[in-house]
Amino acid sequence: MKFVDEIEMTVKAGDGGNGIVAFRREKYRPKSGPSGGDGGRGGSVIMVADENVGTLVDLRYRHHIEARRGENGQGNDCYGKSAPDTIVRVPVGTVIIDDSTGETIGDLTEHDQHVVVAEGGDGGLGNIHFATSSNQAPRTCTQGAKGEAKALRLELKLLADVGLVGLPSVGKSSIISRISAARPKIAEYPFTTLIPNLGVVTVDVDKGFVVADIPGLIENASKGAGLGIQFLKHIQRTATLVFVLALDATLENDLLNDLSILQKELTAFDKDLVDRPSLAVINKCDLQETRELAPAIIEAVADLGMDVLLVSAATGEGLETLKYKLAERVFADTPPGTE
Repeated sequence: MKFVDEIEMTVKAGDGGNGIVAFRREKYRPKSGPSGGDGGRGGSVIMVADENVGTLVDLRYRHHIEARRGENGQGNDCYGKSAPDTIVRVPVGTVIIDDSTGETIGDLTEHDQHVVVAEGGDGGLGNIHFATSSNQAPRTCTQGAKGEAKALRLELKLLADVGLVGLPSVGKSSIISRISAARPKIAEYPFTTLIPNLGVVTVDVDKGFVVADIPGLIENASKGAGLGIQFLKHIQRTATLVFVLALDATLENDLLNDLSILQKELTAFDKDLVDRPSLAVINKCDLQETRELAPAIIEAVADLGMDVLLVSAATGEGLETLKYKLAERVFADTPPGTE
């Protein structure tokens, strides 16, 4: 299934049905008064979070969604039928934004949570409501109210407890494949990961947490370099960030500079992300070159107030420690945006 995490659409709720002017004309009751009923209410457009929906792909080509209008009123005091609401199912984690104002209409973070994005119009009044002692045969009714119409932008922000962030080819996908049941594409070339991957990490029989692997960032990603920062929204809800560092194929890259690049790009996207609890992971510790550099890197990163772990996605070294270290943080903190 194609991963789609942002779409634009317009929605239109149903108009209310019109009230009518009518009078009873029954045998032996030729002048029995007004009997025009009210119009029915128009249907609303409601978005519902569904844990069985994983992407916005089903809505990608539904550029316009419109609910039905209410029926008009009828004679003999009969009211028009209200229209059913139109239900639109979206993934859990969908943020609904009014595109014209920038206002967030809803943030659906739980299964079956819903929000009315466009309210249906009320039905008009029939002439039965306008009878008075001085006007017993009113010829007045009202039109149904117009349903709301809005231009919306839907953004999917995955619900993950931990976000893995790093430059391309540092082994993020390899790490998530070793600590969870996720099976992302892994290859020895940059930008193998093109979409975020989620994995559930089990640390006990009934305890686990969700890790998100974000496509690799490079310097100037905030300006569109590489894959840009389009996927960073998927770590805005995380409780903990993991900066994954590793020597590249040349074995000459500066890991501290790599960390600085990552922090700079996060700040450009959302300055609050840099203040998120985080730790650094130095991958590929099975390499002699990594072990030689590790003590100096650990000391320098520790001076920044950040814990550092040595791991090897290839051999599994340090991964159990990483799992339980992350579990301690996840279950001690509440993920931002889910209070």
